[in-house]
Amino acid sequence: MPLKLGVPSKGRLMDKTFDWFGDHGVTLRRAGAAREYAGAVEGVEGVELVLLSAGEIPRELAAGRIHLGVTGSDLVREGLADWTQQVTELALMGFGHADLIIAVPSVWVDVETLDDLDAVAAQFRATHGHRLRIATKYHRLVRDHLRRHGVADYQLVDSQGATEGTVKNLTAEAVADITSTGETLRANHLKILQGAPVHQSQATLFAAHAADWTGARGPLAALLARLEIGMPSGL
Repeated sequence: MPLKLGVPSKGRLMDKTFDWFGDHGVTLRRAGAAREYAGAVEGVEGVELVLLSAGEIPRELAAGRIHLGVTGSDLVREGLADWTQQVTELALMGFGHADLIIAVPSVWVDVETLDDLDAVAAQFRATHGHRLRIATKYHRLVRDHLRRHGVADYQLVDSQGATEGTVKNLTAEAVADITSTGETLRANHLKILQGAPVHQSQATLFAAHAADWTGARGPLAALLARLEIGMPSGL
């Protein structure tokens, strides 16, 4: 059985992934027609390239349909409950950096920290009769972060796109979203709360616990040797 390596199928994340492997002497490339999701690996025998969307890779890892996968650490932590029981983090790849942050309206001059947000949330519920709404698609990560910091009087509302616009559209009072520069937040009159972000994400190489490693350990050892990564235990 070949070692199946899942990588993002398009865009900057794919290009950076190809460059990262290339810098380690392993060539990844698309094969076939321009719109065909097929690829090839040169430099290590027995490795098959699988092109997927970054959002699909955590699911494919958890199901064991791919052995290795490159995707954002935020997507794995959000998409997989008890993620450390399902995948092993092999390497932080040094690109695709973005922070998952919580932002509130800029006009909330007295709200700068999570403690401030907690106080405002309690006051908001007393005034309006419902909990302060935070729009996000990162429910697990945001909920765990707020729980650790003692924030309770809020509700998460799902937002799968244009999250920054939910406050202006009156469907939320705050947002939790991925940002790299903060420009879109500022353009929508939002400010990031002070303190550590919910999560600092970057492209990461993961190994799947559920994959069938029979016959794939040889190619894995050869690939990891090229990448200068130690062989993980338990695979």
